[in-house]
Amino acid sequence: MAFKLKVSAPFICMMILVLATGSNGGGISIYWGQNGNEGTLADTCATGNYEYVNIAFLATFGNGQTPMINLAGHCDPYSNGCTGLSSDIKSCQAKGVKVILSIGGGAGSYSLASSDDARQVATYLWNNFLGGTSSSRPLGPAILDGIDFDIEGGTGEYWDDLTKYLSGYSKKGKKVYLTAAPQCPFPDAWIGNALKTGLFDYVWVQFYNNPPCQYSSADIANLEDAWKQWTSDIPATNIFLGLPAAPDAAGSGFIPVNDLTSKVLPAIKNSSKYGGVMLWSKYYDGQSGYSSSIKSHV
Repeated sequence: MAFKLKVSAPFICMMILVLATGSNGGGISIYWGQNGNEGTLADTCATGNYEYVNIAFLATFGNGQTPMINLAGHCDPYSNGCTGLSSDIKSCQAKGVKVILSIGGGAGSYSLASSDDARQVATYLWNNFLGGTSSSRPLGPAILDGIDFDIEGGTGEYWDDLTKYLSGYSKKGKKVYLTAAPQCPFPDAWIGNALKTGLFDYVWVQFYNNPPCQYSSADIANLEDAWKQWTSDIPATNIFLGLPAAPDAAGSGFIPVNDLTSKVLPAIKNSSKYGGVMLWSKYYDGQSGYSSSIKSHV
């Protein structure tokens, strides 16, 4: 006996949407703040290319130091000149973009002296950038979505404590997203232990300036092996492929658009932890148009 199933048009549309989302569900994360010629934060979010913007960097903190942001030519934190960014942050968030403060960086002065030091840094971040209160919020009253760990110096101690203290603030209302930018050699020398906590939402692994595990001249094997290790061994919700947005953005590791879309992304997107692509940085992306070229493939 023949049986005909009637399927409504809305149902078909919903299924198409589900399939499209499932097969192409990645986002792009960008770093902004280290070049005064990269445009404003509001303009960055208005491009529609990015789901996550990392404000770089809180470059000085910990070990008794007075915390200080460094946003290159964008504003002068010493004269409270960065508080005007609050309206830009809110503009980004209104567009659905998560705005995250990146702590550390390649040239900062930071370290954690003890678990108690980590607790004090977490309290500072909560009161000055997240949902707490302070009379001296460097970026004004806007509440950021989370904290990014771009730790590339100092020691590997107590970052797991800082992770746990920051995660605890999620219980006070708005979720505090935790993200990290480790180097692709596994495990990361600085935040390897912190990543083991399983408290990070997004991990954008730097597959550049690290020849042993990055893409080079059409050879995908090293990158693919490292990707499999990161996605199998790190208990994070989403892992991102971190790349330079232009050849000049890093010493090595740039992947031409055609190679990325035809070889690299197809090889890594089958992972259930694939979250998308992270780019360094907005300045270079503005020069190259890299994010616009890859967005439909991510």
